[in-house]
Amino acid sequence: MTTWFEVVARLRASREPGVLVTVTDVRGHAPREAGAKMVVSASATWGSVGGGNLEEEAVRRARELVASGAAAPESFTTHLSDKAPFQHGVQCCGGEVTVLLEPLAVVPAVAVFGVGHVGLELARVLARHDLELHLVDSRPEHLSDEVLSPLADAVAAVHVHQVPVLPELVLAELPPGTHVLVLTHDHAEDLAICDAAIRADHLGPIGLIGSSAKWARFRSQLLSSGHTPETVDRIRTPIGLPGITTSKEPAAIAVSVAAELLVAFERESARQR
Repeated sequence: MTTWFEVVARLRASREPGVLVTVTDVRGHAPREAGAKMVVSASATWGSVGGGNLEEEAVRRARELVASGAAAPESFTTHLSDKAPFQHGVQCCGGEVTVLLEPLAVVPAVAVFGVGHVGLELARVLARHDLELHLVDSRPEHLSDEVLSPLADAVAAVHVHQVPVLPELVLAELPPGTHVLVLTHDHAEDLAICDAAIRADHLGPIGLIGSSAKWARFRSQLLSSGHTPETVDRIRTPIGLPGITTSKEPAAIAVSVAAELLVAFERESARQR
């Protein structure tokens, strides 16, 4: 039997929104006790809070929350009486039930290609947030348990991809809308990842670390490869908040890039709502 928290984890992994429905209060007789839960997505339900009009109303309201992209929880109270208004059949248990609806948001996803000095500092900052964090590197020593030990208590769901050859192949595995940040140790590797990233139409914004000279060379090579200017300009460089440019310390760069990402997440969330 699948538990509600397994379903929540599955929805999160598939980046599918849903709603956790919980019976929070019962007065008198009711089909389920306080604490009963179910999970509702746009197309399916798991578990039960009592069936009948109560459950159908909970599912209807939950799917309205999913459709609207609402983030705030809601609650409603219903009377289980044959004299109470109903749409989906009569429940005459005689009690009164309060139900809490908690939206399960799709969290942002970020892929950091290159876990060097800047990449590791960036991972340390991003790991403190509720998101899906993919760390990709062709060098096994940069993804060892010792190196990544600062992420042991991460809030984020951290996925480690050690790919000795062609790390750009990881792009196909990333969730839709993933923010891609390219900052490997090798400019040839950076270019290959950028080339593959702009060929993928399921990804979100693509950021590249480096100088204006590096970008001018990359842009010329990508255009020579047959990409249109509009496609190439999906890549954003430099990355980080525009006002933070003086320090080249890895931690300062990481804070600047993380702050820019948080602003982007807020904008995306506002658009969804």
